[in-house]
Amino acid sequence: MTEPLAHPQSPGLLDLYDVALPQVYGYLSARCGSTSLAEDLTAETFLAAVDALRRERVPELSVAWLIGVARHKLVDHWRRREREERSLRAVETAAAPEAVDEWDVHLDAHLAHRTLERLGDHHRSALVLRYLDGLPVREVAACLGRTEGATEVLLVRARRAFRDLYETGEEG
Repeated sequence: MTEPLAHPQSPGLLDLYDVALPQVYGYLSARCGSTSLAEDLTAETFLAAVDALRRERVPELSVAWLIGVARHKLVDHWRRREREERSLRAVETAAAPEAVDEWDVHLDAHLAHRTLERLGDHHRSALVLRYLDGLPVREVAACLGRTEGATEVLLVRARRAFRDLYETGEEG
């Protein structure tokens, strides 16, 4: 006979749910560009929260903690997609690291979001973590499971890919 599931204690996930749901969904929606993906990741976030509460592994139940869980769910999604894409590619030539270039323009928010959606997951995840979430390169590298050097190279390539797509102005 299995024991009944423990009900989350105060302040309680159910009490926090109504406040946290729009914030968690908004966080994910702004970063992944797909309504259905944002909904799926939001559901995964709350399921992970319930699991953590059952295991008593929640430092402090709060919206900020749930946003952190959502960030990890999004990064996990990007990692999965990147692995899938990598397995489909036969061989990719490794280019030498390029120098960081400065690109000083005022971005149109709508076009910038559409451009991010058009990037590969590995480029998009690096740019979102670095520039939208404001994480230092060291933390971006940790989130993506890469070395700092590899992450810096990835960011250079991601910025170049973003700029190339953005400057065409196409939303294809």
